[in-house]
Formats: sequence, C-alpha cells, structure tokens
Amino acid sequence: MRARLLLAFAALCLAAGSAAHAVAFPRAAPVIDRSNLPAFFAGVFKGLWLSDSASLFTLALAFGFIAIQRRSATRPLILLLALAPLASAVLIYMTMGGFYAGHLLMLASAAALLGGALHGAARLG
Repeated sequence: MRARLLLAFAALCLAAGSAAHAVAFPRAAPVIDRSNLPAFFAGVFKGLWLSDSASLFTLALAFGFIAIQRRSATRPLILLLALAPLASAVLIYMTMGGFYAGHLLMLASAAALLGGALHGAARLG
C-alpha cells in the first residue's frame, strides 16, 4: 500500500509540473521571440519547452497507472522510470540553481524510487 501511495504522489508531482510548465509557455514564448536567438534555436527552445511538459505528463500517467494496476510493472522498470525526473532535476540544478522545478522533480523522483523499492515487497516477504 505504501508503494502505491508513493507512486501516486510521484504522479501528482509530475502532473503538477507538467501543468505549470504548459501554463507558463504562453508567457515564455513572446520572451523567446524577442530574444536575439536565431529563429531555428528559438523554435528548438519552444519545442523543448513543450516536449518537457508532455514528457512529465506521460510519466505522471505511467506512475498513476502503476499505482492503480500494481502488477502492470516490475520493480526494475519503476526504478528506471524514476531516473528520468531525477536526471531532469540534476540538470535544472546545474543550469538554473535552486529553482522550484528542480525541487519538484527531485521530490517526484524520490517518491518513485522509494515506491519502486517497496513495489512487490509484500509479495516477496
């Protein structure tokens, strides 16, 4: 049961991050357009911005599904999926410093890693 709650919490964090990123895009896009970036790189920036939101939402769906259908994933798969928000958090800390998005992704990753570690423990013990 604890694993399910942790995976559901990770899903909620990732969904919140996805929504916050998508909501911020209309404010960021004009700033990108006014920058001195060449058009290609401005387009890449926008595409990466939106693809990050889509990736977070997809991971949120995956963790939510696993929380509901516990036998749908193995422990190694859950741990592997949990590395994606961890890597994103580390990269955010490296490039932006202590930004809230990094904290949110680190929290989601920690919950998913712990949920993955506990996943199936009741069946094994």
